[in-house]
Amino acid sequence: MCVKDSEQGSHEMESLDNNKNDSNSNKKQTWPLHCESLPTQMENLGKDSFLISSSDGFSVGKSFPLESICEDRVDNERKMNLVTEFVPSLRSGEWSDIGGRPHMEDTHICINDLANKFGCNILSEEAVSFYGVFDGHGGQGAAHFVRDNLPRVIVEDANFPLELEKVVTKSFVETDAAYAKSCSLESSLPSGTTALTAMIFGRSLLVANAGDCRAVLSRHGMVVEMSKDHRPCCLKERTRIESLGGYVDDGYLNGQLGVTRALGNWHMEGMKGKGGPLSAEPELKLITLTQEDEFLIIGSDGIWEVFSSQNAVDFVRRRLQEHNDVKLCCKEVVEEAIKRGATDNLTVVMVCFHSEPPPQAVVQRARVRRSISAEGLQNLKCLLEE
Repeated sequence: MCVKDSEQGSHEMESLDNNKNDSNSNKKQTWPLHCESLPTQMENLGKDSFLISSSDGFSVGKSFPLESICEDRVDNERKMNLVTEFVPSLRSGEWSDIGGRPHMEDTHICINDLANKFGCNILSEEAVSFYGVFDGHGGQGAAHFVRDNLPRVIVEDANFPLELEKVVTKSFVETDAAYAKSCSLESSLPSGTTALTAMIFGRSLLVANAGDCRAVLSRHGMVVEMSKDHRPCCLKERTRIESLGGYVDDGYLNGQLGVTRALGNWHMEGMKGKGGPLSAEPELKLITLTQEDEFLIIGSDGIWEVFSSQNAVDFVRRRLQEHNDVKLCCKEVVEEAIKRGATDNLTVVMVCFHSEPPPQAVVQRARVRRSISAEGLQNLKCLLEE
């Protein structure tokens, strides 16, 4: 929102000064809005002049410095207010089911205060919440080991929680190495697991993913993908694999594994170790939560085989609007996945950022201009003539 050209502005200011004792001097003079001419206007306005917005434009006043008001700035201020005024009110729930598999290899964890859980004293007064889903393969040993040890490794890092991104990446790799040592001591442990964790620290949400579990955020009903599935069909992952001497055969890493990042799998020849294509290093995504962010869904890959990300958000919103029970909602997601034909193990962890249910979203339907092709028009004409 700006002003017109400088000559008219100067003339009107002059007129205001000359007639300030006139009976009409209290009337505000308005200028049409014209964004391109603001720099010229500012040069010609007096030092003590200022703009007053009104329903019919701008008026010139005195005593305060000139300050331009533009739509971008207003929008940015609105977004900043959403961030600075928002304090998440965390509620979490979880549910698992063996699904159609003979064994349960999924596991999960929810910790409201990570430092307190492991008796660690940190300088910050804000608690760090920790949530994770681990989808094992070849047995449950790796999934349970990572669930029990990864949070402790994170907390015991000297840089926790000040350098959280660096700490989490390092902890995934260290936990993977610790599991390798456990496997050498106990032959029954060889297996692997994907791992997806979410940490909430104040208004910050940090998601770390290695594998094909998935985390999605609902932002006023619209999905925000917080992780990427690490599968051999992913071009970025395939490029990384081939650069390390690995290969993809029939959709499997080195013809053996359906994921390209995981912890464990040390028993698979050529997968791990120096330069191996199977990486334990997670990809991270960090965002600042705002008032518009409603909840986070973390699910093992069995969920995402029958739910798209947006479909899951829509389903959860409807259920929360009905009863606002997070744990019950997780149970309903798993039951719905089974109804849809899911055959894998199923695990869902959900974190809500508000105590109230999500508001009803107003659906903005786009206006679609419908037309008929020339060929269709001709076919219609022929039908009418028959």
